[in-house]
Amino acid sequence: MLIASSDPLAFNLLPFLTTIVVFSIVALALGVFVWPKILKGLDDRNAKILHEIESAEAARVAAGLKQKEFEAKLAAALEESDRMLREARAAALRLGDEIRAKNESDLADRARRAGEEIENARRTAIAELEAHAASLAVAIAGRILEREITPADQKRMVEQSLAGMSSTRG
Repeated sequence: MLIASSDPLAFNLLPFLTTIVVFSIVALALGVFVWPKILKGLDDRNAKILHEIESAEAARVAAGLKQKEFEAKLAAALEESDRMLREARAAALRLGDEIRAKNESDLADRARRAGEEIENARRTAIAELEAHAASLAVAIAGRILEREITPADQKRMVEQSLAGMSSTRG
């Protein structure tokens, strides 16, 4: 039996061998039962992190593509709105020109009709004036001749006077 010595630096074989055996058993138990589980957990964690990195990269690429697609759609929408505005302005100008032309045509037509009505009224007034003047002339001539003129005579004289006035006017 070995007795422990009072010298702390003295070598004792039994505690040394016991320590080596216990250490070996513990290292073997840890190597067989514990380390594989720890390594598997670390590998799973590493795979999960790599998968998340790949997913994040794919999401970034997809977001970039969506952004480019959105920007393209936005540019197309802006171009379409510009085109629609140009067409609306052109249509408004065209409509304004059509309305202006129609108003000018209506105004010219009204002026022409008013001129015709004035001319017709003038002709009617001249005809009435000529008829009245002829009647007065016949009445004066009748007084001058001091005889009574029959209505048939008066009508004949008026027509002759009118014919004479029309030929001098024309």
